[in-house]
Amino acid sequence: MTELKSKVLEILNEDARRAPELIATMLGAPHEEVLTAIAELEAEKVIVKYAPVVNWSKVEDDKVTALIEVQITPERGRGFDAIAERIYLFPEVKTLYLMSGAYDLLVEVEGHNLKEVASFVSQRLSSIDRVLSTKTHFILKKYKQDGVVFEDHEDDNRLVIAP
Repeated sequence: MTELKSKVLEILNEDARRAPELIATMLGAPHEEVLTAIAELEAEKVIVKYAPVVNWSKVEDDKVTALIEVQITPERGRGFDAIAERIYLFPEVKTLYLMSGAYDLLVEVEGHNLKEVASFVSQRLSSIDRVLSTKTHFILKKYKQDGVVFEDHEDDNRLVIAP
């Protein structure tokens, strides 16, 4: 990857609303080169989506998010990929990671209420062949996501006392 593409990615990752003209100015690069770099990154599926970070607790209180640890038996010849594909195709699944450690997959699921998420886990996820166990953790509050702090915080104005 070229240095220009790498720098463009860093800038867009920080704020995807930045216009190519501004990025070109920030990098001291020609506008056309920045446009070409962005187009190539999109064509190569390096940039797959432009999305805002939304604090949903300010918009709708009825959304429930859960993180589910899933232990599975890998499928011969395809490993974890076949089961991961079955899981990520469910519309409730927002994020899916292959993990190291005590469990194999970490699934982020959203629903309208606890019952909906529980139903997904018990009826759809747990019933998949090769799923050995699940452990569900409900998110109670998000403080920070993708580097963005959601809550205003007060500065610590206490005096530092050193021994």
